[in-house]
Amino acid sequence: MGLSNAEWTAVALSVRVALVAMLTSLPFGVAVGWLLARREFHGKWLIETLVNLTLVLPPVVTGYLLLRMFGRQSWFGAWLEGTLGIQIAFTWWAAAIASAALGFPLMVRAIRLAFRGVDTRLEEAARSLGSSPFDAFWRVSLPLARGGVIAGAVLAFARSLGEFGATITFAGNIPGATQTLPLAVFSEMNRAGGDGTLRLAVVSVVLAAAALASSEWLERRGAGP
Repeated sequence: MGLSNAEWTAVALSVRVALVAMLTSLPFGVAVGWLLARREFHGKWLIETLVNLTLVLPPVVTGYLLLRMFGRQSWFGAWLEGTLGIQIAFTWWAAAIASAALGFPLMVRAIRLAFRGVDTRLEEAARSLGSSPFDAFWRVSLPLARGGVIAGAVLAFARSLGEFGATITFAGNIPGATQTLPLAVFSEMNRAGGDGTLRLAVVSVVLAAAALASSEWLERRGAGP
């Protein structure tokens, strides 16, 4: 049995949210991954802790903290709405931010490992030939680490597809607006009959499996000779 229009809307919104979450966090993931892989400095442990915090925090707590940060009752949320006319909480942008927060640690871990695998002597050789630090990074380090970077991005995308706790707290469960695929499954399970639960669960498994398989393939390809 095919999906209904409402179910297709939830699937499409999930993909859009995951893509936006992944693309907006990727530049920061590359920067933080490179920093943690290549630099030693005081307070590094604090950055590592902050990056990985959402891995161990209950997702509902992450969503609550985001709501306190961007909600109308916070000074920042009130400033955004009063000055720029932007409301983030309980919109699909809130779902994207929540997904990015949960997927970011996984992205950084993969990117960090990728940069650790790049021989620093290659960068030094590029510097000795007149390349600036940025050129050496852009032309040497990043291309050599691209497999891990892409794998980390896909892994974050996959995590975003399944995000539930932070999303329902920060974005709500509004059909057609913020109801992503996991929220649609939850709503269907709590509806009398709930005949669409199995269909949505199958779609979730297929999307997650495809994303994880892509991430694994890219990681193996990047680690190959």
